[in-house]
Amino acid sequence: MKILCVSDTVVPQLESAVNLRRRYNDIQLIISCGDMPSSYLEFMTTVLSVPLFYVRGNHDERYTEKPPGGENLHRRVVRHGGLTFAGLEGSMRYNRGDIQYSDSAMTWMVMRMGISVGWTRWRSGRGVDVLVTHSPPAGIHDRDDLAHRGFSGLLRFMDWYRPRYLFHGHVHTWDRRDTVRTKYKDTCVMNINPYTVLDIDPV
Repeated sequence: MKILCVSDTVVPQLESAVNLRRRYNDIQLIISCGDMPSSYLEFMTTVLSVPLFYVRGNHDERYTEKPPGGENLHRRVVRHGGLTFAGLEGSMRYNRGDIQYSDSAMTWMVMRMGISVGWTRWRSGRGVDVLVTHSPPAGIHDRDDLAHRGFSGLLRFMDWYRPRYLFHGHVHTWDRRDTVRTKYKDTCVMNINPYTVLDIDPV
């Protein structure tokens, strides 16, 4: 499955219908890792006529009034096109924003998702292929400031449920020397900001 992943930064070339149809006509799914305007996501999905899966970033409080068309993956496990997707929204709590969590709250959400992950594995014979998050895991692609610190709960998700991929945004990659792909046990952790195209085959 060919997937266009976006996060955090609006890219002018993805606002062009002509460019989207010419360069991305084989895209089968769009994934947003958060902090994206609804109108931006809806434009791309309409032009390419493909589904959208997303999680909210810490700045996506406006989704309450105007969510983008698509599937909100937060705390859910969804099968699509032979792949299994799960999601966890938000960033580390650094002020009073609604889409921010303590590390213990994230770990609790990860624990509760074990039921859904286990049921999916029992029913289909496979676990999670792609975990979609806004923030990175602790110590992987994150920063020292509280707002951009990663969650240790996401490390536990990878320890316990062994997804093939974890896609995240939140951390901007202005410096080309930044590491954007890291292997953690069975999981390939990828910072997809501002956009990345990936081709993932069902196992």
